Amino acid sequence: MNKDLEKRLKIIEERNARVEQDKKWETSWVRRISIATLTYAVVASYLFVIGNNQPFVDAIVPPVGFLLSTLVMKQIRKRWQQ
Repeated sequence: MNKDLEKRLKIIEERNARVEQDKKWETSWVRRISIATLTYAVVASYLFVIGNNQPFVDAIVPPVGFLLSTLVMKQIRKRWQQ
């Protein structure tokens, strides 16, 4: 019985460690910058292919919007929690 309890506790602790790591990833700047960079590349490529006059300038809008929204969401969440 005791070994079964220890095994279950170990499984829970391992799961908690994975969940903590996932939370850190979700809020990391590495993730945010990666998403913004990939978004910029995709949008710039699309705008270039369709013949936009300034694809590399115009493509900056979506990634900047994404980064700004990640900053603002923290404040919105804090107010919502109050």
